[in-house]
Amino acid sequence: MTDATFEIRMQVMWNRLISVVEEQAMTLLRTAFSTSVREAGDLSAGVFDPAGRMLAQAVTGTPGHVNTMAEAVLHFIAEIGRDNMFPGDTYVTNDPWKGTGHLHDITMVSPSFKGDVLVGFFACTAHVVDVGGRGFGADGKTVYEEGIQIPIMKFAERGRVNADLIRILRANVREANQVVGDFYSLAACNDVGHQRLIQMMDEIGLTTLDALGEFIFSRTHAATLDRIAALPKGTWANELLTDGYDSPVKLACEVSIAEGSVNVDFTGTDGMSKHGINVPIIYTKAYACYALKCVVAPDIPNNWASLEAFTISSPTNILNAERPAPVSVRHVIGHLVPDLVLGALARALPGQVLAEGAAALWNIHMSVRPVAGAQGRRAEILMFNSGGMGARPGSDGLSSTAFPSGVMTMPIEATEQTGPVVVWRKELRPDSGGDGQYRGGLGQVIEIEPLPGHEFDFSAMFDRIDHPAKGRDGGMSGAAGKAALDDGTALKPKGWQHVPEGRRLVLHLPGGGGFGDPALRDPAERAKDLAKGYVTETAK
Repeated sequence: MTDATFEIRMQVMWNRLISVVEEQAMTLLRTAFSTSVREAGDLSAGVFDPAGRMLAQAVTGTPGHVNTMAEAVLHFIAEIGRDNMFPGDTYVTNDPWKGTGHLHDITMVSPSFKGDVLVGFFACTAHVVDVGGRGFGADGKTVYEEGIQIPIMKFAERGRVNADLIRILRANVREANQVVGDFYSLAACNDVGHQRLIQMMDEIGLTTLDALGEFIFSRTHAATLDRIAALPKGTWANELLTDGYDSPVKLACEVSIAEGSVNVDFTGTDGMSKHGINVPIIYTKAYACYALKCVVAPDIPNNWASLEAFTISSPTNILNAERPAPVSVRHVIGHLVPDLVLGALARALPGQVLAEGAAALWNIHMSVRPVAGAQGRRAEILMFNSGGMGARPGSDGLSSTAFPSGVMTMPIEATEQTGPVVVWRKELRPDSGGDGQYRGGLGQVIEIEPLPGHEFDFSAMFDRIDHPAKGRDGGMSGAAGKAALDDGTALKPKGWQHVPEGRRLVLHLPGGGGFGDPALRDPAERAKDLAKGYVTETAK
């Protein structure tokens, strides 16, 4: 076989492997019970070699799930042990420090055997609607209050599901059918990946993935090192203030670029919080690496070899929280890590890095119930909502777009079908994008009311209310967020709160920062903004 033929053959097999994990992810999307998975794509799926190194990931998935999953598989291998792995097995955990950072995310790993030979692993993650405890919110004081903890264990052995685990789950969660259904969806997702992999290996004539793995890793590693070699060398720092729970929280980092590696150190960040906004380091690393890849190597496939060049260090603090810290809404602070890291990179690469954006998802978990004496439905409803992205060098920021998480918006119809609420308004928020040569992305306005005879408590998980997204290189800040009832009653950015019958929850999501001097904005673009209602004359 010539070198050229070998390269072509390996590239075709690499593409085929990616199609395998894409089908794996689509199985989860099509069979999931929770709207957060089915509608928003809050999941990940990937294939790993026998050593637990990620070969490929599905395009569908969030960095917080994908990059934590890349490390989680190693924990599964260490705890289950190779001698205790059999065909038909599936393993599970929601350990925040060995999975994806909080209890609501379920990680499942399945060994893939070809005959009696272990050829790899499939892994997937998804956010489930409930894990018991206090529910999805920042009010817990320890992880023990936040829901049921599942250590790394077997969900199924040799194809036989652990019935005791299912019974324990049903006794500890509010939406048992949804949660248990999602567990089976996750297991099915891995099973489909395994079946397609074995079909591929039989068709091509492979007995192992060793040669393909070496091809993937060697090409990816070399390409990543080439990109790092082109960067300036040195250390650059940045700080960012977040709303925190009841007082601001400072995040700090130093990005050090050396030959063959980039390290992010979070020394100087504020200490752990007594509320559930703490972030396990596995989640911090996931989003720090994502920020680095967005700038350094956005077009290089995300796998073990491309992630290996990026390292993280931190003392114990809110971005490196130790067990048993409460971590339920770790995503709020975690989603701000890319803006923090990108701010440091902007000093190393002036004029090349986008402005700050809304960053953290404005998730709402609603616990809806009939008012006293009324007949009606109870429901647990989760909505994912996004503010505006920061403006980019050369183009405006994207409006109401989930960066860095990448999740999709949930259709209003799906939310209203889940429980007794009406979404009266969900529209772009004028004047919310920061002015600049390139305008920041717009946030949105959302208005939600319980149906007659109902009320709901909701868990606020909001940020950028007191500390809006900053512009870059002369661009203006985006508009701050705001949460209130329709009668003007101001609400807290985080924590469980109440919406009574007849009242509406009104959310004004934050906008992204602008990029560049506003005086340099093209007059034609300003006219388009005005014509489309993105800005108003009074604001300009």
